[in-house]
Amino acid sequence: MGMVSEFKEFIARGNVVDLAVGVVIGAAFGKIVTAFVDKIIMPPIGLLVGGVDFSKWAWTLKEATVDAAGKEVPAVAIGIGEFLNTVIQFVIVAFAIFLLVRAVNRLHRKPEAAPAAPPEDVLLLREIRDALKK
Repeated sequence: MGMVSEFKEFIARGNVVDLAVGVVIGAAFGKIVTAFVDKIIMPPIGLLVGGVDFSKWAWTLKEATVDAAGKEVPAVAIGIGEFLNTVIQFVIVAFAIFLLVRAVNRLHRKPEAAPAAPPEDVLLLREIRDALKK
């Protein structure tokens, strides 16, 4: 079997197409969550904390400088605010996925059937056992 035919067989599987659709929808959902966190959630929180713009909140390790050639060397900073935004985005996405999986599991859950009555020979054996115990 040639590589091209193996690749065609691989692509033709339903799981690969489902995965591709999931990745595309996930990327779009990620953009929605990013906009939601950056533009709706964080501004009011920043206002409550005292007008802080969390996206620009950083811990500067080394200030920006100009080298001998006249080029500006950018500052070295840890983007705490961007990290905080990303953590909040992750929590929102994780919660949305949890709700989705929970809903799917409820749809696929089979109702528990009542236990079947034991066969007649088992009932007779139980009666004999109980009679012998007396």
